[in-house]
Amino acid sequence: MLSILSWNIRQGGGTRTTKIARKLIHQNAEVLVLSEFQNNANGALLRSHLLKAGYLHQGVGHTTDLSNTVLIASKIPCDFIQCPEADPNYSASIIRADFGFIHIYGMYLPHKKKHRLFDFLKSDLENNTSSILVGDFNTGKQHIDQKGNSFMYSEQLDALEDMGYFDAFRRMNGQVKEYSWYSHQGNGYRYDHTYLHKDLMPILKDCAYLHDWREEKLSDHSPMIVTLK
Repeated sequence: MLSILSWNIRQGGGTRTTKIARKLIHQNAEVLVLSEFQNNANGALLRSHLLKAGYLHQGVGHTTDLSNTVLIASKIPCDFIQCPEADPNYSASIIRADFGFIHIYGMYLPHKKKHRLFDFLKSDLENNTSSILVGDFNTGKQHIDQKGNSFMYSEQLDALEDMGYFDAFRRMNGQVKEYSWYSHQGNGYRYDHTYLHKDLMPILKDCAYLHDWREEKLSDHSPMIVTLK
């Protein structure tokens, strides 16, 4: 089996970094996709903890400041591909890990800002059909992944489905109302997703959120874990 855990760790982890590392190591997923990772001292500390725990293969978006990016850490050998051409304003928002037949796109898409990242994804996926898109999409389906209709780029999820990709959580859980992030007003949003190509559908075993990690205030997002058999 292969488990992939994705999590927005909130502004690089900060003082929560060591606790975040302990949770991740205890969960023991084979592949980690961490969004809002930052290339700073806390980022180096987190990577060191993961390295000691067997996550020997690590790829991170190239940033030179404290902007948010994505870290993919894997116990399985893989090749990492940077995607700076995806959008000149968000050149570190997507990183790809190639595991031979399967390609994993780790993503942290901007919240309510114009970008071309979905256009890049649709183009790149034409050459990498057996793919998994995972991370903080900062969008969802209107009236399904939130009560209202305030999402930007919701139609891009429909376009992914037209290309043969499916929402792993919905495939396993139907139309259940479950959210991965809450506003200060208590409104829930499902920003964090995993989309798999239809060729991978037969090996999808489970997809669920770990809400207790958010409730413990390790981050303001709930991690998602996907299991393939």
